[in-house]
Amino acid sequence: MEDPELVVLLDEGGSPVGTSPKISVHTDATPLHLAFSCYLTDQDGRLLVTRRALSKPTWPGVWTNSFCGHPAPGETLEQAVRRRGREELRTVVGAVEERLPDFRYRAVDAGGVVENEVCPVFTARASGPVAPDAAEVVEWVWVDPEALLRSVESVPFAFSPWLRAQLPRLFTAGAFAAGSDG
Repeated sequence: MEDPELVVLLDEGGSPVGTSPKISVHTDATPLHLAFSCYLTDQDGRLLVTRRALSKPTWPGVWTNSFCGHPAPGETLEQAVRRRGREELRTVVGAVEERLPDFRYRAVDAGGVVENEVCPVFTARASGPVAPDAAEVVEWVWVDPEALLRSVESVPFAFSPWLRAQLPRLFTAGAFAAGSDG
């Protein structure tokens, strides 16, 4: 039997206090835990947005950042970003940069499941084509970052709550400025 995927539980100050199987953590009383979000760009400065698979237990079918996940116990955030890029998008992730190290959010989806995460945000360059895992992603598209920001402002309900909170902050931090290396 395969070992369950573990998430790192955190205290209110953001310090690790233990682990728990991912499958048992995301409930209507989700404890604070460590995660990450990553926004991939291509050589033309376009940003990859993905639509969550309809089978996902939280926010199925909404558009979101390129990919996200949870670092395993003992795994660095950069290692986790690279691993999830391979697993979820079947691509090589290069040039990883931490952009919002202290991002934290809590959101409740329509089914009552809570996300409660300290979720540092990264940008990275895709070093090859993407071929998303259908269990994770139902659709994907490369977009101009400013066009995405306008879409989020126009139809916020179509996007994940973390993307809605992260994207304006990434622009403020200069993550998608002209001449940025992604």
